Amino acid sequence: MFTEDFYIIFPEGDTQEVPCRLPFNSLVGINGEPLSLPLPSSKVLAYRVAGIRVNERRGGNETYHLLEALSAEELIPYARG
Repeated sequence: MFTEDFYIIFPEGDTQEVPCRLPFNSLVGINGEPLSLPLPSSKVLAYRVAGIRVNERRGGNETYHLLEALSAEELIPYARG
């Protein structure tokens, strides 16, 4: 049986399991779910998938998504009005 596990790694080093693989450079919320654009405001807590690392092992893969926090200024282009 082959299994695939997906995780996000926050900038502080905390790790959390997520249900699916995330695209590189996508914006995600605190639970690792992709954010729908446009954002309601530039003052939301958002992370960018800055890197992806895959550990291949016998019987499955573990995919780690490395996140970087975005500031309010960086989110302005993604926000409404």
